Order: sequence, then structure tokens, then C-alpha cells
Amino acid sequence: MDNVPINLPKYDKQKLHFGFTLGLNRSNFKVQLMPDFKYRDSIYRIEPVGVMGLNLGIISNLRLGEYFDLRFIPALSFAQRNLEYTFYYEDSTGAFITKNVESTYLEFPVNIKFKSKRVNNYRAYVLAGGRYSIDMVSQAKVKDRDKEIVKLKKNDYGYEIGFGFDFYMTYFKFSPEIKMFNGIPNLLVKENTAFSSPIEALHSKIFLISFTFE
Repeated sequence: MDNVPINLPKYDKQKLHFGFTLGLNRSNFKVQLMPDFKYRDSIYRIEPVGVMGLNLGIISNLRLGEYFDLRFIPALSFAQRNLEYTFYYEDSTGAFITKNVESTYLEFPVNIKFKSKRVNNYRAYVLAGGRYSIDMVSQAKVKDRDKEIVKLKKNDYGYEIGFGFDFYMTYFKFSPEIKMFNGIPNLLVKENTAFSSPIEALHSKIFLISFTFE
């Protein structure tokens, strides 16, 4: 163990450093239904289904101390969430309809990173913080494609937690990371349609696996 070469020995002494991140997200909704939703338009069930998407971001990392960093990671996120509706009618027939809810988010997360002691060329860490997001495209698509699409509000915010591992390579630091985001506001735009009226609230729920290079 004593013969292991130490890569980037002065890396963590830098006050400020930068990098980039590539990630895969699985976006979904937490759905809160109206108490009488089963009596509205013959609807029987509404199920959210997560879909994989892509994240691209730029990292700014400020050293706060030996074990703490402040991280700002503006990112572009391509996300899709599906809502699956099951309808039953009085003549015993039914229908199954899926509504795709697509978004392109400009994200502004700020995290505190707590790092373990470095062991040779790796260390573990946990992080927590908040995120503010702006949906750049969903409202534009509403007008063009489907008048009964489920509409979302443009702005979202919430908290996120995660963990990861830093691996010190010869020329850069590589970090696989897992985070979970929970949105606070109700994103649903209330409308009197068969697809929106049974829903009381929609909240974001996102899992992100990312790979950072710093």
C-alpha cells in the first residue's frame, strides 16, 4: 500500500477549480389525485412512468475547508415523464391512453459536498443542496401538438441529496455520482380536461447518475 503512487497530490489545495459532468436522469412525477377522481370522466387509474433522459453540466467548485466544498453546477437537462390513464365506461369498454410530458430544463443546483479523508487515490463523499429549474420548451409544445396535453408550470425548485466517489487519475479527477431530486411546488396547470382535472398536484421526482471530470 505504501508503494501506491499518489496522483494529483496538490489537487485538493486549490481554492477554485472547474470541470464538466455528463449524466443520465430518470424523471418522474409524484401524483396527488383529487379525492373524487374515479367519478370524473370514467377514469379508473392514473400511473406515472419515468423515462430516461440526458444531463450536461459545467462544474464550479469552491474549497471551503479540508472536508467541505461548495459546488455550483448549471446544467441542461432533457427529460420526459409519462402519465398512463385507464378509462372504463358504462358499456364495459375501456381505453388506455398515455400522455407524454416533455421538458428541457435549464438547471441551477447549489450543493455542499462533504468529503471523507483521502485514501491513496480515492475518497467518498455525500452532498446536499437545492436546485432551481426553468422549463424552456414545454409550454411552446402545448400549442403546437395537442390541446389536451398535461401542461406544466415553467419554474420548478426543490432539494437534492446524493453520494459519490472521487478517483484521482494521472491528469484529472473522475467521480461517479448518484443524486435524487424532489420538487416542492405543484407543477400542474389546472385545466378542465379529462387528463388534468382528476389530478390535484404533480411534483417532480428525479434520479440522476452522473460522471464528472475535474
